[in-house]
Amino acid sequence: MKAAPFRITVIAIAAASLAIGAAYEGPRTFTASELLKPAQVKGPHHTVAATVKTEGYLHVFDITSDYGPLEAEGQAMLLMRLHEVRALVELDQVSKSEVFLKAAGTSVLNVGKGVASAVKDPGATAKGVGSGVKRFGTNLGRKAKRTGDKAVDSVASDDDKKAEGPEKSTTDKAAAAGTGMAYSVLGVNAAARKWAQKVGVDPYTTNPILKKALTDIGQIDKAGGIAAKVVVPIPMVVSGTASVGNLVWAKDPEELLKINEQKFKELGVGADTIKQLYLSKGFSLSLHTRFATNLHEVRVPGSGDYVATAAESDTEREALFFVESAEMLARFHKTAPVVAVLPDSRVLVAKTKDARAVVMLPVDWVRWSEAYEKSLSEVEKRAKAELGATKLELRMTGTMSAVAKKEMAARGWTVAENVPSTFEVAQSRATAAPTKS
Repeated sequence: MKAAPFRITVIAIAAASLAIGAAYEGPRTFTASELLKPAQVKGPHHTVAATVKTEGYLHVFDITSDYGPLEAEGQAMLLMRLHEVRALVELDQVSKSEVFLKAAGTSVLNVGKGVASAVKDPGATAKGVGSGVKRFGTNLGRKAKRTGDKAVDSVASDDDKKAEGPEKSTTDKAAAAGTGMAYSVLGVNAAARKWAQKVGVDPYTTNPILKKALTDIGQIDKAGGIAAKVVVPIPMVVSGTASVGNLVWAKDPEELLKINEQKFKELGVGADTIKQLYLSKGFSLSLHTRFATNLHEVRVPGSGDYVATAAESDTEREALFFVESAEMLARFHKTAPVVAVLPDSRVLVAKTKDARAVVMLPVDWVRWSEAYEKSLSEVEKRAKAELGATKLELRMTGTMSAVAKKEMAARGWTVAENVPSTFEVAQSRATAAPTKS
């Protein structure tokens, strides 16, 4: 009987040790210099603020550029914004070149002023660039709601189609709201797409500074003839695959949308979900194309359901999370064939032939938090029960805290950090084999 107090003490100490090991971590602040290369921190036309807050899974960077202030939520978004700054420099210089002057005549004055006014308008930058993801990442589990049936019209064409009659179409309402796929195609004619290809950027960018510059120069060069006479020494970077870049640069929006929708149908995605994805506030036509292309490359059970989850995206950064997850899946599938994807899950969990459950996590930073532990526990349980997984792996584009890695290892997880992001893959390919334009 005397041994009982000792046993109780041992149990209490063990419980206390467990509690200490699982202590949750709070948000932290990084410095730009510890996250980025020197040329990324400061360049001829930009500077990234020294303090980088990380409240959730993504670093938040503040950028001061020659063309106004920008915010980038996530390191992948930062690299894209810096690439866009370089593209703006090239567009501005090209508009003043002798070749452009001779071809465009007096119209070049409008293009020059158009670029200058866009890039110097702080209000333009604040509207629509990098807003709204600070709440994202607290739920990596099941989606919030099921797909509903919403009416939708076809996407507007290159020529700025307008609604007829007093009642606006769904497309025009979406465009008027300044978000989503319909808005992303406004003002983007074939010439604007050629210029986007010339400077290696997304023609349907949500960066209003670059969008205005492309629209202005596209209006001057409506036939795209001037673009053919100008050489711009800048790598072409839209996504990790050349096929996606070729699609967004070459295809008319309506044709491109139909191609994407056919790919979704072949994944088993229903009409209602396809409509909801079109109406999603987060998806531009380029993100839509990247998402459709990469999921279609894998085409396994559960991938169609992942489209329904992504259709709930309210912001570009949310949509980008799903798109980059699908791109990670497609790249992984080439070396380790995937046989299924966990349905009804915001985080993409793939099952391999050898019964591994592999989480694709395109985020910058993971700390041990209550929300993360809850999501992890759910993924563990569902991966084993629904996918029959016997091994657990996590692949992430960023890094994980020492505490989180220790807790993951204790649960039997294998973690791979610093997996190249889609944009890093694209930049690497573009630098290794630059395309003349």
